[in-house]
Amino acid sequence: MLFRLPSAVLMAVLVVIVVGAALGGLLVGRSRREHHHGLKESSGVIQGALLGFMGLVLAFGLSLALGRYEDRRAAVVDDANTIGTTYLRAQTLSEPMRSQSLPLLVAYTDAELALTDDVPSSDAADQTIAQGSALQNQLWGLAGQAVTKEPTATAPRLYEDSLNSMIDQQAVRVAGLNNRVPTEVLLLEVIGSAGAMFLVGLHVGLLGRSLTPLLLAAGLVTFLLFVTFDLDRPTRGFIQVPDAPLAALRASMNEPPAYGPP
Repeated sequence: MLFRLPSAVLMAVLVVIVVGAALGGLLVGRSRREHHHGLKESSGVIQGALLGFMGLVLAFGLSLALGRYEDRRAAVVDDANTIGTTYLRAQTLSEPMRSQSLPLLVAYTDAELALTDDVPSSDAADQTIAQGSALQNQLWGLAGQAVTKEPTATAPRLYEDSLNSMIDQQAVRVAGLNNRVPTEVLLLEVIGSAGAMFLVGLHVGLLGRSLTPLLLAAGLVTFLLFVTFDLDRPTRGFIQVPDAPLAALRASMNEPPAYGPP
């Protein structure tokens, strides 16, 4: 559910939870200030301990999301490299496999580009993956024909090896898009942050301090949570996985092949 929310709605939900918890704690603290002097010291100790613990949890969640984001970026680069190598080696195949394989590789690159914009696990993403798999089957069949036609030639076997790597890389990329931070970790961060900010608001209310630092702290925690969520939303958030390597490869395919007949 959290993954599928639009970014604006997700930010609003986090603001309501975290800032609302802080303001709720502030109101409770102000209402108890005159009658529970002993709460000041105990709330300060609990607040400090819980804030330290939540700092570790938030840092852990952010590192998980950032690691997955970097893996997705690397997968796009590897995907472009394997397709590019396969495209170059396809140019060395004998006819008619060469002329049949090159357009299929162009169509496959278009499918991989489309995968960048599809929401993981959605119907559109499933259709794009199925389209890529169908193209892979056609390309593999042509590669088998090339090897059968020239069983001792080097070019077909090199092409077959790069095609196998290209097929494997799509599986790596799809797995990376679906590999998100566990929901339990994200819920722990949200609930723990709300509890910590409630105690901060309670302590501020008991001491009768200014509201501004409390709102700044709540805003910072909300922003940190949002960045963690956004990093884990590869096609829905503001932080996108760049597709520049695939786009550059696709643009290069508009030029005449570097080797072989026109």
